[in-house]
Amino acid sequence: MHQTNFLVREPLLDPKQRVVGYELTWQQSSLEPFTAQDLEELVGFVASQVNGDDGTWLLRDKTLFLQAVPAMLSTDALYNMPPEHTVLSIKTSELANPSTLQAVQALRAGGVGILLREADLARIGNRLPTIASYVEVRFSGADVASQARSYALLKQSTVRMVGRPVTTWADFDACAALGLDAFVGKLHLTPRPGADTKGMNPAQTIIMQLMQMVKQEADIQQIEAVLKRDATLSYKLLRFINSAGFGAGREVQSLRQALALLGYTPLYRWLTLLLATASTSGYSPVLLETAVVRGRLAELLGQAALGKSEAENIFVAGMFSLLDRLLGIPMQEVLEAIQLSDDVVAALLTRGGKYGPYLALAEACELNSALVASLAASLNLTPLDVNKAHLSALCWAQNLAS
Repeated sequence: MHQTNFLVREPLLDPKQRVVGYELTWQQSSLEPFTAQDLEELVGFVASQVNGDDGTWLLRDKTLFLQAVPAMLSTDALYNMPPEHTVLSIKTSELANPSTLQAVQALRAGGVGILLREADLARIGNRLPTIASYVEVRFSGADVASQARSYALLKQSTVRMVGRPVTTWADFDACAALGLDAFVGKLHLTPRPGADTKGMNPAQTIIMQLMQMVKQEADIQQIEAVLKRDATLSYKLLRFINSAGFGAGREVQSLRQALALLGYTPLYRWLTLLLATASTSGYSPVLLETAVVRGRLAELLGQAALGKSEAENIFVAGMFSLLDRLLGIPMQEVLEAIQLSDDVVAALLTRGGKYGPYLALAEACELNSALVASLAASLNLTPLDVNKAHLSALCWAQNLAS
């Protein structure tokens, strides 16, 4: 299906809004359930993209949650996934078949995680820890006391609770208070009601100034003089440039060296990334990770058609598309603070211009949108092109220096 359908990703967040893993599945165009072959192909394709040539796990500490049905529990593709970072989700009703239950227990014994969906906790009782490492719970604000009692029992076991769907910040806070371990949903893209609007802190102000100077191709000595006002920023910038995710090929020890090696455009892109990470406005870590993945995905989608240099600008547009939330200031204020090219501004404001469609496609991949297929087709990108770029961006974001 990787050649005909598109990947969908959902982040799993912990109570501190950090990404602990991703649920990956195929975009579903009908109500028909996925077949065993569909899901086997999902595991095989994901394994081929998130393992390095030397067998290293490119997603670092992240766990992948993948849908499963009984007929694919013994698929060979599972051997290419690290068991400690793999969780298969299966309907609890499937365990009524003794052979399915035996296969699930064998996977558990081998270290693969199992998430039970649609579980009747009262009926499973004490057997749950021997079967599953995760259980999906459906939070409802209607009977919090009853749910609290159920969750309290689970908290005493080794089974972790995943809440779905968590659609409001009030529900998120309630679930966190009740002890749920992870949450699925698009909540991180929704601003918290009543959140205070923040201005830029001193570090962000300096970065904005540097970005302006780089955009104008100012003399490197002038740029260095501004950067020296904040030693922490100098350190962070060099860590970013020397990270595995950037791959400069040799250690960069000074801004002068960085500019000689990179050029102004790549340096501008890294300042954009640094601007987001310099935020102290209390943004959620998942929002930063989303911005990085979005920027990188949009960049990869545009590289073949527009070239590497133009694609650098698409990365900037992708990062800036969430910068208003990361900095806690309106987008218009962000745009007033720094001079951007007309194409980047058009992408940010209307998803227009030559960069906008790539940004729109990257966003659509986050939202399980029906627009993914039409946007990809309009850009002459196949599902395989998009899926490879999607997983590559996800891996790249994990391997940036923090």
